[in-house]
Parts: sequence; C-alpha cells; structure tokens
Amino acid sequence: MADPAIPTDLSRRERRKLELRARILEAARELFEARGFADTKVAEICERADVAHKTFFNHFPGKQDLVRQFAELAVGELLVDIEAARKQGRSTGERLELFFTGMAERSLEAGPMFREMVTELVHVVHASTRRSEEARKLHDAFAAIVRDGLEAGDVTTRHDAETLTEVILGAYYVLIFNYANLEDFPLTEQATAVARFLADALAPSPEE
Repeated sequence: MADPAIPTDLSRRERRKLELRARILEAARELFEARGFADTKVAEICERADVAHKTFFNHFPGKQDLVRQFAELAVGELLVDIEAARKQGRSTGERLELFFTGMAERSLEAGPMFREMVTELVHVVHASTRRSEEARKLHDAFAAIVRDGLEAGDVTTRHDAETLTEVILGAYYVLIFNYANLEDFPLTEQATAVARFLADALAPSPEE
C-alpha cells in the first residue's frame, strides 16, 4: 500500500527515495525509544530498517542528522499546538494556559525518548550562530500570541513585544529542560504555574 504522506506525482525513483528515508526514520525512532539516543548505533538502525550502511549515509550524514529531522517534526507539532491555543483561548492568559498545560500532557505521553532527546533537539534548533528556520517559526508563533494580546488590550505595553515573546519562549525551554534533566520534575504543575505567572506578568498595569 502506498504511503499517503508521499506525493503520488513523483517519479518511481523519487518515491523510492522518500520511502527509504521514512523507513530509516521510523527505525531510528523505535530504537531511540527502546535504547535511547546515545546507546543506539547506526548499524542497528540500518539493521532495523533493512538498509545498507551506504543507503543510510546517502540519506543522512550521521546519527545527529536524524535528530534534526525529529526536531523539525517536534517544532511542527508545537506550531499546531500554539495555533490551536490562539484560536481556542478567549484571552492571552487563557491561550498561554491552554498551550503550556497541553504541552505538559503531550510531553508526558511521549515517554522516555522525549526526555532524553530534549537537549539534543534544542541544541539542533539553536546549533548555529544564526537563528534556524525551526527556531524562527517557534519564535514567530509565540510572537503572534503577544500581538493578539496587544491588539485586544490585555497585554502590557510597558515592554516591547520582542521582549515579551522571548520571555514566553524562555519559559517553554526552561520547563522542558527541567523535565528532561530533573528526576520527578512535576511538569504538569509547573507548566500550569508558569502559564499563570506569564499571564500576570504580561497583563497591563492599571494605569495603562
């Protein structure tokens, strides 16, 4: 059966290339979940995907490049979550709470691979001195929440929109880093607390 994610208007060779790439990624995901990123070898990924070493390296320069692919997928899912919170929330505070509590729930559901991959994912997103495409999209999505709030009048004008956006983005990174690196970190409780703190911090003062 054809993979519905692969366009049907491609040549047979192009389709085959995308199918092999998807197979390698799926094998890597399964092994990362079972053994962890550090303990998974390229040879094991090739064996699970039933491809030759040469085929693997035709698609990915190394194991780290698999993480970039997962990072792009993860950012794509975050963008969907942020947009859903924008549409569902009636205020900036409600949008932030919807996003952060939802993020915590999905992170817990993702299991141990998410915890181990967090540092790798963020490193990949911010690996270069210039903001990567993934980081820019995430920044812009949070900036849209700030912009909505400014237009609605429930976000402060005491600080510029860029600063407020970076505060929200930083709060997200702190949460996922703590969850990844601190045993028994209460992600759900902390995500709720952070969302409410941000709502208070971003709210206009009485004189505004």
